Amino acid sequence: MLRNIEIKARSRKPARQRDIAARLSDLPARSTEQTDTYFNVPRGRLKLRESAESSQLIYYERRDQAGPKRSEYLPVPVHDPASLRRLLAAAFGIRGVVRKSRRLFQVGHTRIHLDEVLDLGSFIELEVVLSPEEPDEQGRAVAADLMKQLEIDPQDLIDGSYIDLLTQT
Repeated sequence: MLRNIEIKARSRKPARQRDIAARLSDLPARSTEQTDTYFNVPRGRLKLRESAESSQLIYYERRDQAGPKRSEYLPVPVHDPASLRRLLAAAFGIRGVVRKSRRLFQVGHTRIHLDEVLDLGSFIELEVVLSPEEPDEQGRAVAADLMKQLEIDPQDLIDGSYIDLLTQT
């Protein structure tokens, strides 16, 4: 499986963080609309991500903790998302659906996501993609540095995923 170190936080100043991310970014920002359908699975999380550009089935395991955390994930391209959604819904049931507008910036091997999540609000997410030999500590250091630069308040960190927040409300 692939690995990254990630954080997710509420964004109390999305315009300012967008400007900082744009200044830091190695590439022009990309915007997309995404729909993530989460399925009931015995461990980890399984979601079908659909956007106009592509669709993927993504399985991931990650501890629910507020600070920088390791995530192991496996994405698989999907060419017929509607049929796969029906199959997985029949087999496992749907846990919920997350709809979001995402602005993606790239800083080195870190993806910065600025998300507007329907019914939840504004968020910022960092995903520091690790190479196979790269230690988690190196990714945590990159995340901590970017948190400072992007003015992410540690009090705004959240420990779960968007689906967890949606199902808690």
